[in-house]
Amino acid sequence: MDVTASRESKEADLVLAGGGVKGIGLVGAASALIDAGYTIHRVSGTSAGAVVGAILAAVTASGEPVTGEQLKRLTHLNYREFLDPGLLENIPILGQSWALLRGTGLYRGDRVHQWIKDTLERLGVSTFHDLEIDGTLPMKQRYRLVVTVTDVTTGQLVRLPWDFERVYGLDPNAQSVADAVRASMAIPFFFRPVSLTSAAGMTSTLVDGGVLSNFPIDSLDRTDGQLPRWPTFGVTVLPNLPAGNDDVIPHLRLLRLLGPPHLLESVLSTMLVGRDQAYLNQPWVSVRAIRVNSTDVGALDFDIHQEDVEALYRNGYEAAQAFLSTWNWNSYVQRFRQMPPG
Repeated sequence: MDVTASRESKEADLVLAGGGVKGIGLVGAASALIDAGYTIHRVSGTSAGAVVGAILAAVTASGEPVTGEQLKRLTHLNYREFLDPGLLENIPILGQSWALLRGTGLYRGDRVHQWIKDTLERLGVSTFHDLEIDGTLPMKQRYRLVVTVTDVTTGQLVRLPWDFERVYGLDPNAQSVADAVRASMAIPFFFRPVSLTSAAGMTSTLVDGGVLSNFPIDSLDRTDGQLPRWPTFGVTVLPNLPAGNDDVIPHLRLLRLLGPPHLLESVLSTMLVGRDQAYLNQPWVSVRAIRVNSTDVGALDFDIHQEDVEALYRNGYEAAQAFLSTWNWNSYVQRFRQMPPG
């Protein structure tokens, strides 16, 4: 099938994995889906996937037609500007090592938070109320966006806005989308964690959702036993382990100053991608996953050159094109959705 030959409307849900700077590849894949005629109904994202997903959901909520090129422009940013270390973290080696040991982030994350907030507000989105599809729908179908976050205080994975009320006693419609996205991208040891105070007065520490689920491909699947109305596509950009450890948390290379590859490095890398790497081996997941080649770019390569940005975007776009050239919705339903997947 020529994916550029038709612009007929087709709906799909989209799950975007985390991956830091590699998220440029997510933009490329999403752009290709849009240019192939797909309207993205809902988006589930983790970390970088939450950033791209929030912007895509905001564009969709506007009701205005969007092209892949427009999505690319909306997500364009200068990564170097987002590195905002505190005073101590500015000290070479010593400051970074101290931040690593005490468990805080190398960077405050204020600049990227402000960019997300400003970008969404220009698109008419401030709170999750602005991304509500229908207030009468069940919680898991009500919003155009859900982001995956790890609550290390209560020790659980939370999905926002779905869990604002259940876990924190807060009105999901009143909560900031930018705040939720910033929490989802609080990469351990890189960006500082985010605090959230519940209605009962308990303050939780939130970090990157990838700690527990970097590629939540099943988060938008139907759970009522009925056939899905449209496909859920997933896009992943992270490398396989162990060769890709450095691409997951590059600043953990500091640990190697102490000797051979450190156990903490392996444990943290596995926490971020291990579960989902195994999950991708399941046929019912693999068949609907778009894998973007991002091996030339590190997840935290914030000094990335423009030519590498363009190359990673093209990799994502071409990966989605190749995926769609063999995708068959009817075949997928017959093979995997007539009975519980497994």
